[in-house]
Amino acid sequence: MRAFANSIITWQKQFGRHHLPWQHTNGPYAIWVSEIMLQQTQVAAVLGYYDNFMQRFPTIAVLASASQEDVLQYWSGLGYYSRARNLHEAAQKIVDEFAGVFPTHLDDIISLPGIGRSTAAAIATFALKQPTPILDGNVKRVFARHFLVDGFTGLPKVAAQLWQIAERENPTGIDQAANAISYTQGLMDLGATLCTRTKPRCQACPVNLTCAAFAQKIVHILPMPKPRKATHQKEVTMLILLDGGEVLLEKRPQKGIWAGLWSLPEIDMHEIASEVTFQRFGLEVEAQEPLAIVQHAFTHFKLAITPQPLLIIRKHQTQLPPSFISMAIEDAIGAAIPTPVRNILISL
Repeated sequence: MRAFANSIITWQKQFGRHHLPWQHTNGPYAIWVSEIMLQQTQVAAVLGYYDNFMQRFPTIAVLASASQEDVLQYWSGLGYYSRARNLHEAAQKIVDEFAGVFPTHLDDIISLPGIGRSTAAAIATFALKQPTPILDGNVKRVFARHFLVDGFTGLPKVAAQLWQIAERENPTGIDQAANAISYTQGLMDLGATLCTRTKPRCQACPVNLTCAAFAQKIVHILPMPKPRKATHQKEVTMLILLDGGEVLLEKRPQKGIWAGLWSLPEIDMHEIASEVTFQRFGLEVEAQEPLAIVQHAFTHFKLAITPQPLLIIRKHQTQLPPSFISMAIEDAIGAAIPTPVRNILISL
């Protein structure tokens, strides 16, 4: 076994994380859910969601048979909702194509919605005892610094170089499966706790003596950041249509931001929200003072939300369109809604 892997394994056994809930099982379903939740999300944010999700959807079959709305409700607030939709779709595919049993071949795992090469490798290593190199965001950072890989890690050429390192350094030989589990977890732990994006704790690192970036005192500049693009800002008015203690919610389209979630109805920032008759809903409303603008950042743009309260004073139609629902504010806060919408409702 290579010296780098041996150092990582030794460190992980003594200093790594050993008490995460998904570490106490080798079931592929539980590990799969944890790996999807951990994509682009820190462990601390995942913990509460993971326990609640697994209690509600304890098996692949239960997840597959649930409604998308139910799945999104238990994901609400965790962000990157396409992960939840892909998880749900993948569970249905496992039931339909793999008789409800999580697949054991790497290519079959990668074929599931929302699972890429690195996530599939982590599941294969941890759950199926099939040692397979991973390359998530934390591991890319460790490799880029230790082996002095220049360039943005998202570029195909740089990614290919990092994958070569991942394959080369993965443990082989006696006790390969057990070593690969400790090594893989160690890489994740190292990137999350010591080799962090900012303020890395290099003095405590188990491989600092062989780290090229540490030797050259350039840890702070690696990995190279993604080339910046101008951040666009969008503006929207969200309508808080109030009827006593209830609020009107609208189902968002199945594509785009917050796809499939319930949200407050929107109008363009420049539309007039205070008309006496709101034709879109068949309602007569009385406009209140707009609330303070809410800022919400996405990966590629920023959204400025103006919450506009409207009191419903008369209804001209007895039945709402299928895409709308009237819900008690307390229930709406706990429903599958975007985080900024939840914060707006809480502030009422």
